Amino acid sequence: MNTLPQQLANGLLLGSMYGLIAIGYTMVYGIVQLINFAHGEIFMTGAFGALTVYFYILPDGTSMALAVPLMLIGGALVAILIAVGAERFAYRPLRGAPRLAPLITAIGLSLALQEVVRNFYPGADRARAFPGLDATHDIGSITIKDADIFLILAAVICMAALAFFVRRSRTGRAMQATAQDPDTAQLMGIDTNRIIVIAFAIGGFFAAVAAVAYGLKYGNVDYRMGFLMGLKAFTAAVLGGIGNIYGAMLGGVVLGIAETLASAYIDEIPGMQQLGGQSWANVWAFCLLILVLLFRPQGLLGERVADRA
Repeated sequence: MNTLPQQLANGLLLGSMYGLIAIGYTMVYGIVQLINFAHGEIFMTGAFGALTVYFYILPDGTSMALAVPLMLIGGALVAILIAVGAERFAYRPLRGAPRLAPLITAIGLSLALQEVVRNFYPGADRARAFPGLDATHDIGSITIKDADIFLILAAVICMAALAFFVRRSRTGRAMQATAQDPDTAQLMGIDTNRIIVIAFAIGGFFAAVAAVAYGLKYGNVDYRMGFLMGLKAFTAAVLGGIGNIYGAMLGGVVLGIAETLASAYIDEIPGMQQLGGQSWANVWAFCLLILVLLFRPQGLLGERVADRA
């Protein structure tokens, strides 16, 4: 029990990262009913965009106080461009097609982005070192790094800004209308294509923020990082209620805390010594998803998304 506050803090941080990525899944699904399985790779390209800024654009010796915002801008530009390009050239031509077609396209795009980075980015076939923020701070019995502070502040600011945008701005209200009924929204003068592009761009930006936070926290990135993180983020989106942006963050936090506590304490239960530790963390995360879907299939916040033909 002495380590419980630290484990809860670790789970909150991990869950915030899942939540930032999950928002991209849930926004796109809520508006166009598409599960963008390439979103994990958009997260990965954001990390390599930030890495490019640090190693190939900024001069040696640049302070991290200046480097981090510039890396965030670089990563966001790359992730947004790829997200918007995917919508325009891969998904929009298939918008009226059977649902299996865009799903297969998303999987193909995911694999293609992995291979492009692996083959054309220098040294991407192995883990690339990422500049870290390793200074630590003690808050009672909890130890956090500067990278953790960046992550939690970024998650709070991004969620507050998104909530304000969706609730207060004209474009945000147009997004809500498009998600509710795109045909009627178009008849009312809303440019639904523009709204869909904005949803992809916002998802790409949030993925880039999570990617920079990931690199700063763990100190390395690689071309395969998007697969598992994307899968976990999709799980978080389903857990919280797919189509609900607040549910995506809630699902991420619940998933992160559950995964952290399970990996730390399951092996303390008599007879379950072989089922704990980090190697079983992914198993327990998906077990939690199965339990939630069995008893509350619409997710924790209970948002049901209309099934449009």
